[in-house]
Amino acid sequence: MKAAILNQFNSPFSIGNAEARGIGVKVNVAYTGICGRDLVIWKGGFRNLKLPLILGHEIVGYYKGKPVAIYPNLYCGNCEYCKSGKENLCDNALILGEGEITGGYAEEVIVPERNIIPLPDDKLEKYAAAMDPVATAIHASKLANLDKNSKVLVTGAGGGVGIHLVQYLKNLGVTNVYGLTSKGEKLRELGVIPISDLKGEKFDVVFEIVGSKTINDSLRALKKEGTLVLIGNTEGEPITLQRPAMTIMRQHKIVGSASYTKAEYEEAIKLIGEGKIKAIYEIYELERVNEAYKRLIERKVLGRAVLKVM
Repeated sequence: MKAAILNQFNSPFSIGNAEARGIGVKVNVAYTGICGRDLVIWKGGFRNLKLPLILGHEIVGYYKGKPVAIYPNLYCGNCEYCKSGKENLCDNALILGEGEITGGYAEEVIVPERNIIPLPDDKLEKYAAAMDPVATAIHASKLANLDKNSKVLVTGAGGGVGIHLVQYLKNLGVTNVYGLTSKGEKLRELGVIPISDLKGEKFDVVFEIVGSKTINDSLRALKKEGTLVLIGNTEGEPITLQRPAMTIMRQHKIVGSASYTKAEYEEAIKLIGEGKIKAIYEIYELERVNEAYKRLIERKVLGRAVLKVM
């Protein structure tokens, strides 16, 4: 099969032939979203992963001729977390595209049949762009102790997760949603207040998507007893708290958000299918994967970059 192959960290992908590796049934890949996690891996942030790699876990395609999505967490089903419906925390989980299991930057993937989710329609690209970010938003929002009057900040609000997270928050009825971004015009259209810095602002909840570059400014802007939900760390650099005493004295809560469950993935697909969340994305043919990465690194992509494979 044709695939985009990562042979060296922080270097261009090569387009070549490869064999699909995995356990289960074969799915023909149509589109794959490029996740921020993919970018961190590409930069070398996951040194435990062995090259070469075929990345990609935000996958939609066809199984037995019908449009499907793939829940990307290959969970064991037997540990205490899986048995309690928290397979996102599975002790034995593998993620598609990491390690020996090939991902969606290729024409085919092999996955357990239980990971296959039927799609409501055949507009596959919108699901590739938004199902992972919306599922992330659903899970993170449950951890945030939100109400409709909360004043909320989303960092990296113009990126793939951020621009769908702000929509989900508005869908929940949260009125005061702010987005830290340089792409303010689109956020205004979505009913979100764009800001370029955090001076003078105070928030009840911060959804931290960027990580090391913004987390200290986010904490300074967090009210007493506020909650920071740590979703991502886009640079893969260590996070250092510059003023831990401030977080202690303000009694901040910092909560990690570990992706999403299969049920949350299915809920995200339903919201997208019903048009309650608008997928925002740019499409690139698989052969243009390096162009997509360049634009993502330069922060020129609004929303998600999606690879067209089929």
